[in-house]
Amino acid sequence: MKPNRNDSPGQQNAAEEALCKALTSLSTVDDCRNFLRDLCTPAELQALVDRWQVVELLEQGLTYRRIHDLTGVSVTTIGRVARFLTDGFGGYRAAIDRVSELEKPTSH
Repeated sequence: MKPNRNDSPGQQNAAEEALCKALTSLSTVDDCRNFLRDLCTPAELQALVDRWQVVELLEQGLTYRRIHDLTGVSVTTIGRVARFLTDGFGGYRAAIDRVSELEKPTSH
């Protein structure tokens, strides 16, 4: 939270929940992309994209140095992503699992 904000923890929580509801209301990749492009600066969006790319590469078992070489993301950021992947709130894992389910070929 920005230090000059006077939001109570409850107000901040409600604002975060409203953002999460907006995100979960989007039903297509294009809708989500357009929302993120409207919401974020190009640099903020690139930071999000970089972190998600790091998650995918960590899941492949690549070393921090190799991920850095492939993406240009700092080793510090890679370490932070790795820490949250294993000891965070479970958001990365939930997204990984759901994306994997979506990408599974369906048998007919």
